Amino acid sequence: MRDFERPGRSVVTARNGMVATSHPASSLAAVDVLRAGGNALDAAVAACAVQCVVEPGSTGIGGDCFALISPDGTDRIIAYDGSGRAPAAASAESLRGQGLGDIPRQSPHAVTVPGAVEAWARLLADHGTRGLGEVLQPAIALAEEGYAIAPRAAADWAKQEALLRADPDAARVFLPGGRLPQAGEVHRQPELGATLRAIAEAGPEAFYAGPIAEDIVGKLRSLGGSHTLADFAAAQGCYRTPIRTSFRGHDVYECPPGGQGVVALMILNILSGFEGCGDPLSAERLHLEIEATRLAYSVRDAVLADPEQSDVPVDWLLSEELAGALRRRIDPARAIDGIPAYVPPDHRDTVYVCVVDRNRMAVSFINSLFHPFGSGILAPRSGVMLHNRGQSFVLTPGHPNALAPGKRPLHTIIPGMLARDGRVEMAFGVMGGHYQAMGHAHFLAKVLDYGLDIQTAIDLPRLFPRPGTDQVEVEDTMPAATREELARRGFKLIPPNWAIGGAQAVAIDWRNGVLAGASDHRKDGMALGY
Repeated sequence: MRDFERPGRSVVTARNGMVATSHPASSLAAVDVLRAGGNALDAAVAACAVQCVVEPGSTGIGGDCFALISPDGTDRIIAYDGSGRAPAAASAESLRGQGLGDIPRQSPHAVTVPGAVEAWARLLADHGTRGLGEVLQPAIALAEEGYAIAPRAAADWAKQEALLRADPDAARVFLPGGRLPQAGEVHRQPELGATLRAIAEAGPEAFYAGPIAEDIVGKLRSLGGSHTLADFAAAQGCYRTPIRTSFRGHDVYECPPGGQGVVALMILNILSGFEGCGDPLSAERLHLEIEATRLAYSVRDAVLADPEQSDVPVDWLLSEELAGALRRRIDPARAIDGIPAYVPPDHRDTVYVCVVDRNRMAVSFINSLFHPFGSGILAPRSGVMLHNRGQSFVLTPGHPNALAPGKRPLHTIIPGMLARDGRVEMAFGVMGGHYQAMGHAHFLAKVLDYGLDIQTAIDLPRLFPRPGTDQVEVEDTMPAATREELARRGFKLIPPNWAIGGAQAVAIDWRNGVLAGASDHRKDGMALGY
């Protein structure tokens, strides 16, 4: 039970519908859709579209999208991969010939064809009850009429001032009057509003063809990109079969590779061999979580890639054989030395939305620009900020995740679902880039091993071993005794650049017919039900 004498949040409870997002305007938009008779998928897209306006550093229509959907609350879960592809003319050899060892962030080569708009339209057509034009209306109004900048959004904005100044179009929109806007000020994005209005009226074709696509392609090609209108016209996501593992009597579902959901399941498989007991923030327990994460991520960076162009051994990754082999490498008294890993680019920004409606359709939905404000490249007439997901490609010849024409890069954004006895018990997700896989495992372990409610589990202090390094980021709210003991065991602890990740969850209590929602204090958002 929550200690009501301490600062914190209560779990939100309701019967008919529940949403949790990282921005109040997004949560409100979703509940408005539910109260008007829309289903969970309608509400999720409406919420996400709002966040593409009011959290412009975290997400946008120039990014990608993944979703897990249970149409009826059962474990017949659907996965959708709304990630975009590299241009048909993309060439790792050409970039190496330019002296590049990796793909720069603020470069057209970091921009793959955005997949979000196609995903929204496809999912609404297949599983929604409202059209794209209707659910985009709240986002259009906020973009055109203006919105008040929230505190966390403003803090993230400020960290990207140099990036935004480097692109004149981005600076014009996001540094109005030549300065950073502050929390509480009103900001408008009329060009983006007009683009959303065009999509609402004409559907996704308005984004992937015609003036909007011409604007985006023209900007990228002016910077040396190889994108064409044909690349945009060919954009199409796909349904995939979810992957799962068992943990403490529950089934945990994730989207399959090229996302890193399999890594969350690998961490849980390693942890399943250890008893969950004692203090969830003890050095003994967190030692195991750190090492399980380091080991699983080292495998991730060696093999994960677009499954259409690389052979990703999912069965082996989820096998007890691999989990046991990795588990045996853990020394419970000392940090492991020398885990080899490719060093991926660091980033933090994404938005995650979860919604459950009165009929118990459950939606786990995530949309991202990758880094804050993505590539920092803004298409001037359409107001579309473009992501930098292509920066996840490597340029090493023969690597499974090497850049290639029409290929999707390794993705970090991962929606999750938890089920038991044939029914969904929770839709959940954790923002925070590479942290997300550990975040899923950390959150579920605290709920299922320690019996914490979903809000308390989200509120706990976090740590994260940075992939490819010997450093462990630790929030300063972690107990001092735990930090000291982890350091004594050989872990090199460092402070994070800012709070680690952000999470939302909606749980279903089937016996009482009640929904519970939780939202992370590290973001601006809230859970809201009716």
